[in-house]
Amino acid sequence: MFEIAEVGSQVSQEEYEAQVPHLRVDLINAQYDLRSADFPILVLIVGDDHQGCNAVLNLLHEWMDARYLDTHVFGALTEEEQERPRFWRYWRTLPRKGQLGVYVGAWARNAVADRVQEKISDREFERRTAHIARFEQALVDDGALVLKFWLHLPKKALKRQVKKNNKGRRKDEEGRQIYKFYDEALPLGERLIRKTSTGNALWHVVETTDEYYRNLTVARVIRDSLTARLAAHQAAKPKRAKRTVQRVAVPEVGVNVLETVDLTVELPWEDYKKTLDKLQDRLRLLSQRAREQGVSSVLVFEGWDAAGKGGVIRRITRALDAADYRIVPIAAPSEEEKAHHYLWRFWQQLPRAGSLLIFDRSWYGRVLVERVEGLARADEWQRAYSEINDFEEQLVERGTVVLKFWLHIDPATQLRRFKEREKTPYKKYKLTAEDYRNREKWDDYVVAVNEMVARTSTDMAPWKLVAANDKRGARVEVLQTICQGLKQALKSSGR
Repeated sequence: MFEIAEVGSQVSQEEYEAQVPHLRVDLINAQYDLRSADFPILVLIVGDDHQGCNAVLNLLHEWMDARYLDTHVFGALTEEEQERPRFWRYWRTLPRKGQLGVYVGAWARNAVADRVQEKISDREFERRTAHIARFEQALVDDGALVLKFWLHLPKKALKRQVKKNNKGRRKDEEGRQIYKFYDEALPLGERLIRKTSTGNALWHVVETTDEYYRNLTVARVIRDSLTARLAAHQAAKPKRAKRTVQRVAVPEVGVNVLETVDLTVELPWEDYKKTLDKLQDRLRLLSQRAREQGVSSVLVFEGWDAAGKGGVIRRITRALDAADYRIVPIAAPSEEEKAHHYLWRFWQQLPRAGSLLIFDRSWYGRVLVERVEGLARADEWQRAYSEINDFEEQLVERGTVVLKFWLHIDPATQLRRFKEREKTPYKKYKLTAEDYRNREKWDDYVVAVNEMVARTSTDMAPWKLVAANDKRGARVEVLQTICQGLKQALKSSGR
């Protein structure tokens, strides 16, 4: 692959100087037009020419408005980053719509470097490249323009470059390391490029022997790709989203999974009180061990309105130290959150090692309320299943305990609880006209919940369907599941 790029492409100084003024004008104009567009652009610059990567980055800052270039250069993982899934450091820096983000090295370089330095196995390298492909595809599917450049310098040229750079006081240690591992890294780079070069996120392999050719090639690709995308954006006629239900059959599910939940079970008060106290004591001890040993947890609560999510969460938090947990209630996204991929706001919230995070509703809103209410297009919520699975897989790979609960009740129980809320002064705020309106779409939600469970209940992060007609039984079942999950995680990690 890289041999094909080693053709000695060159551009004369005269041609370069003639091209640059027009190119700079086009780039700066496109950059300003981007600010009013409804998509972001990510430019990834990586390769075996470390000096070339820095030179291209400096060039972009010179030729474009540096105030609107959000640049990220990733080094070794910080302590905070080590406590979260690897891609957390990338998700939290993503540009919003209308912005341009430049990433040097980033996820591509780190994958190759970790394998060369034997920090990860070959199997783990394959898994990392798969995550990269899905990460980039998720951004592209959400509308982002992703441009990737691999700056390639033949080994002999790199040797001359390193030798020249090391004559002065400032040693080129990065270049020396690249040259040292060149033969091992190049095949890995080729593998990564093959597995992550997709139709809408292609790699541009650029030979960097001649700096004029390198600069013009990278700048032209950015200009041409951005202006073409802006032209398409201007030509597209705005369409008003229809608030309609997209009915899709549940895939390969023989039964309605919600019908398998036994809603008739009840737990007597005496048994409830005794069991609750024991479980809360056990959870307190397990959470202390998790804190000491750096095991983080993410609890996801979904369910029908009035299913008792708040009551369950309160029984959990009463057993915990206030410093060890955080509750994130999920409502409609803010304008800033709408300007990013829908998972962006959830990546921001991920806990540090040893902490417990509770989501009161979650990313599953994309395949539930946004699907049923027509707030997401069919293609958006349909691809969300694989995006969610990849997100949760990365959490589990990091060692995070992921527990997902659907609290299930029947329509009659929900209506009774609504009526009770109307009569209870401190609960009236919980009830809105929207709650009653949602009851009319009960059957549509049943279809959505069944498909959600079928597509996102994985070995790594299975769904727990909880019978919640009886609140006491639901609270005990959830606490038991959490205790089992924490105990198993601590045991599996050898802690």
